[in-house]
Amino acid sequence: MKKQMTAAVLYGKEDVKIEKVPIPPLEFGEVLVKVNVALTCGTDLKVFKRGYHARMIVPPALFGHELSGVIEEVGPGVRDFRRGMRVVALNSAPCGSCFYCRRHQENLCEDLLFNNGAYAEYIKIPRRIVESNMLALPDDVSFESAAMTEPLACALRGLQETGADIGDNVTIIGAGPLGLMLMQVAKLSGCSVIAVVKRDEQVSAAKRFGADDVVQIAKTKDPVEAVVHLTEGRGSDVVIEAVGRPQAWQWSVDMVRRGGVANFFGGCAAGTKVELDTNRLHYSEISLKATFHHTPETVRKAFALITEKKIKSTDYVTGEAPLSKLKQVLQQMLERGSQIKTAIIPGH
Repeated sequence: MKKQMTAAVLYGKEDVKIEKVPIPPLEFGEVLVKVNVALTCGTDLKVFKRGYHARMIVPPALFGHELSGVIEEVGPGVRDFRRGMRVVALNSAPCGSCFYCRRHQENLCEDLLFNNGAYAEYIKIPRRIVESNMLALPDDVSFESAAMTEPLACALRGLQETGADIGDNVTIIGAGPLGLMLMQVAKLSGCSVIAVVKRDEQVSAAKRFGADDVVQIAKTKDPVEAVVHLTEGRGSDVVIEAVGRPQAWQWSVDMVRRGGVANFFGGCAAGTKVELDTNRLHYSEISLKATFHHTPETVRKAFALITEKKIKSTDYVTGEAPLSKLKQVLQQMLERGSQIKTAIIPGH
């Protein structure tokens, strides 16, 4: 086997280079996957824009985390996987034994292991991910669909943690890939959905992904008032903020009904502070929630939705590009193109 591969290396703010790097050798329990598809996502865009991610990546580093492919090589001690198997490998795995793992909060694991490097010809999958967060694909599931398991698992957890029930009204602020996924899973869960979006093309996208009503920020005097009006003057049962901006966090608290739940799903930049109306929180008994990442349980629920064809890649993957064009694709995303997700194909 050749000793080098082509990969994207993140060096800092908007600085990604496509380079030849060594193919990593395998240790006990590890697997090498030939990447068929790596999908772009909002987190990668944030990392590209800011040049780092406090929890997941410190440059210079291999980059990208939503992938699927075929096992090229298995290391010693690997039992359940073999060369040639089609798989999806998640971007992290918990330790399974710390304080948080024992309380089913594996996303908060004290030793949460992250794995980046999807924008490459090959990626090494660490033993812990192989054992707990790598799944074999049925023949009828496409690589593009399988690669959506990670973001979908995050969206499922975001909705699940709000306690949203059948018939509840759920407002989603934001229509990026995860905002649209949240709309789709809320609708699949039997909820009525209001989308709060910014741009014209997001209005039709939100409706396509299950929104019953859409509030467009630019075309309404007061988005909060618009959502309250759509919910008989009460406010929404659940509001999920999926933008990662302080103003949207504040809106979510103002849009939720008394006794409702606001979920701060979108992560703001480090050091950000938000002012909230303590009077409203206290006397209206509003629950504030924040959700981060996914757990092995929501990973499997997400994978089931994909294998059952309830969530399809054709809804989300709006373009395809070779690895050599990754920087241009990310720049276009920064300029707010109409793409939802682009499939980066390393072999081209």
